[in-house]
Amino acid sequence: MVLLLIMSVCSPGSFYLLLSVVPLYVATAGVGGAGAGMSTGALMLGTVLMEFAVPGLLHRYGYRAVMAAGLLLLGAPALVLVASSSLPLVLGVCLVRGAGLGIVVVTGAALVAELVPTDRRGEGLGLYGAAVGVPSIVCLPLGLWLVGNVGYGPVFITGAALSLLALAAVPGLPARSARIEHASVLGALRIRGLARPMVIFATVTLAAGALLTFLPVAVPAESHQVAAGALLVQSCAAPLARWGAGWYGDRHGAARLLVPAVLAATVGTAVLVWVGSPIAVMAGMGLFGIGFGLAQNVTLALMFERAPESDFGRVSALWNLAYDGGMGVGAVVFGLLTVPMGYPVGFAVTAIVLLTALAPAWLDLRAGDIT
Repeated sequence: MVLLLIMSVCSPGSFYLLLSVVPLYVATAGVGGAGAGMSTGALMLGTVLMEFAVPGLLHRYGYRAVMAAGLLLLGAPALVLVASSSLPLVLGVCLVRGAGLGIVVVTGAALVAELVPTDRRGEGLGLYGAAVGVPSIVCLPLGLWLVGNVGYGPVFITGAALSLLALAAVPGLPARSARIEHASVLGALRIRGLARPMVIFATVTLAAGALLTFLPVAVPAESHQVAAGALLVQSCAAPLARWGAGWYGDRHGAARLLVPAVLAATVGTAVLVWVGSPIAVMAGMGLFGIGFGLAQNVTLALMFERAPESDFGRVSALWNLAYDGGMGVGAVVFGLLTVPMGYPVGFAVTAIVLLTALAPAWLDLRAGDIT
């Protein structure tokens, strides 16, 4: 578990360090915002496509081989970026790195569910979530700062090194799990009790994709420091809430936190209607971060709780598909929505969409023994 947590800091560190740097690298090379958006799109496309394949790879090759492949794919291609900023080359690198990210996140969550005792699984998932969340706090701003002070090349090399160094921990992981079976990822939705938490989480990640992408653009031009501070507040609140939800869920039941998670995310998003107020922006993103962190832990814990151990790989893939797919779709739809309506209306509509998740959250809580 300790070795897995080390990898859970290093590999997301590689991802977050370059997340904002690569689009800037492309944009400054002369292809503008369209190319920058395509680089992020290629990254997430590679992630989503690979997530469908990971359970089968785990069944066939085991944890060590698959995790090692993921770390290599996430890290090594970043070195190619030192040579050229050609858009086709960058898009290819992003696609491959996205595939590596898909392997790492699905394998990591499945490993936690298997390594941690059942009665402490929520807490283990919370600790894993906190480890994954810390790099976003440090590495997102660090990457841009390093570019301005040392240039792109050293940042790309550092991003590659973070993932490749994590390979040293791979031999300490379990070789394979005889319990992981190969079957359709989407077919896991037929398992009793999985659909509701996945729908709830996908709804919350739709909002996350919108808020994290467009908040810096939505705030007044003279308030960029407010946007940066609000994103930092959200980045700190989410992993802390995720960890706390795991501790509470193991002792009192994770399902009790579904409704508070949705309410916190909804209220936080609704407050952003007053996007011109620094207090509203800070408070709204803090509340949303709490709701987002709660939803991350609670939905994943419930899905693992309701599935047999042989389906842990599929459950992890399904949850990560909701995460990455929801983030991407939320950003795209919000962008289209705000062109005719403006950002305050966009935040209001997003809050209304979030509010609809209260229905499945309440039904899940009332179901008790899952229907």
